[in-house]
Amino acid sequence: MRSFQTSNAPHMPQQISVAKVMLQVLLALVPGILAYTWYFGPGILVQILLATVFALLIEALFLRMRGRPLKPFIDDYSAVVTAVLFALCVPPLAPWWISLVGMLFAIGFAKHLYGGLGQNVFNPAMVGYVVVLISFPQAMTAWLPPVTLAEHSIGILDSLQVIFTGQVPIAGSWDAITQATPLDTLKTGIDSGRMISEIRQSPLFGDFGGLGWEWIANWFALGGIFLLYKRVISWQVPAAIIGSVILLSLPLWLADPDSSPFPLQHVFSGALVLAAFFIATDPVSGCVSPRGRLVFGAGVAVITLVIRRWGGYPDGVAFAVLLMNMAAPLIDRYTRPRIYGEKPDGRDKKNE
Repeated sequence: MRSFQTSNAPHMPQQISVAKVMLQVLLALVPGILAYTWYFGPGILVQILLATVFALLIEALFLRMRGRPLKPFIDDYSAVVTAVLFALCVPPLAPWWISLVGMLFAIGFAKHLYGGLGQNVFNPAMVGYVVVLISFPQAMTAWLPPVTLAEHSIGILDSLQVIFTGQVPIAGSWDAITQATPLDTLKTGIDSGRMISEIRQSPLFGDFGGLGWEWIANWFALGGIFLLYKRVISWQVPAAIIGSVILLSLPLWLADPDSSPFPLQHVFSGALVLAAFFIATDPVSGCVSPRGRLVFGAGVAVITLVIRRWGGYPDGVAFAVLLMNMAAPLIDRYTRPRIYGEKPDGRDKKNE
């Protein structure tokens, strides 16, 4: 008779620490960050470093103000993940104080004023991003063209000079080194009555989305698949966001391809893929129930498409996530699984 090694009760699965989960998220972001650096220069690395430093300092400050110990909160990497996600949403050459203001609202207001990690109602990174986007629109629209289209190369030293001093290192002004994003170009062209086929003749566009942006989205999707494999995130939110965007935009494109973008243009442009796998999947500010996650993801997709077409911003992912954060508790209330033994009307069988 064979014997098996056993342990004492309770026989519970091993708990995964917050730090380990956050490190897996950071690891999954690495391919997309490297692709971002390849296509748009090293400025994004400076933004990540700046946001991370400010996030940790503000996290420590608010922990002290709340009378909480620095450990284990300061080394659970949650603030670092917030900083990296925020940095990936701002222009590579944004002024240094953009990260300071963004992290103040992301860590200080959206996180600690609600009670800290696990208590926040809104996604902290998106709160910080929306605050600086609305408050400083000029600084938040100074995007670089892909390096293959850029007339002037911006290296690490040039990036540091622009970020910390605001001085362009070459002759000319900001217009000499910046360019509209593919989504902005598409929206402006459609609003002015131009056909999409004509707009896409610009070298700024790739096969589906923007040149460079579509490959960055691919690498973020690869990182998202890694998180799905590790069961860090669930499949419902990414599937609902990407699937809903395709299903909703496909009929519009078939009916009027001259004014409605191809569905994959929506998917591989802007921050949709990043949001689908890394932002909208936040377990704290999102939905808990499986059906709720599907509704949450579909809501993000619908609001994003509405803002992209009729809103005042080229991309509406951040606003969509925050609006659905508000609706998450209500969605969970009406989509939670029925308790075993409970009838659909809420009555308990054993009490009858």
